[in-house]
Amino acid sequence: MALLSAFALSGCAGNLSALSPAGPSASAIAMLWWIMLFAGFAIFAATTMALAVAWWRPAWLGQRRSRTLILWGGLVLPSAILVALVGSAFALGERLLVRRDAPARIQIEAVARQWQWEFRYPGGSTSLDILHLPAGEDVDLVVTTEDVIHSLWVPRLGGKIDAIPGHRNRIRLHADVPGRFGGICAEFCGERHAEMHFSVEAHEEPAFMNQLQQLGRNDL
Repeated sequence: MALLSAFALSGCAGNLSALSPAGPSASAIAMLWWIMLFAGFAIFAATTMALAVAWWRPAWLGQRRSRTLILWGGLVLPSAILVALVGSAFALGERLLVRRDAPARIQIEAVARQWQWEFRYPGGSTSLDILHLPAGEDVDLVVTTEDVIHSLWVPRLGGKIDAIPGHRNRIRLHADVPGRFGGICAEFCGERHAEMHFSVEAHEEPAFMNQLQQLGRNDL
């Protein structure tokens, strides 16, 4: 049983796993996922138990007990769990919002095109298919596209945001520690959609500034 559980949970890890968070937004998403999983299991277990009793031991119920079972098992318990889920979704979802009155110190433009991501940093430097971030700090990405709709997603750092022609959407990413993280286009955008991935490199602050200077020299 332990081996089977370990095998099942091994699919929750990896560079593109939303269940292996490395930032506060991603942690909120992962926590909500686990809450929904256990809540769904609780509802499933309760209804399965009620069905099993009604099928194999109907005499245990009787008319009054049947009404009690329907009331509590079919209405009260599921409603309480669903209300708790909605409350959790609102509370955790607040962590994903980008507040316009409190922008991050660093804002980076992310421009999508078939089949590439271009990142434009303060000061004019750019990079293709590699996003550089300072570790331990909020970074706002301003996301747009030059052609069709795309969707930027770094599962271990935060949620996803659509890149829509003519619009500038914002998403906030935060890497708790330096490292390399995977990113993908999460919206089907054509025949080479599967190739439209990128990587995120989170650096300590001095290394991040040096990287931007290096990108600037490469662009000259």
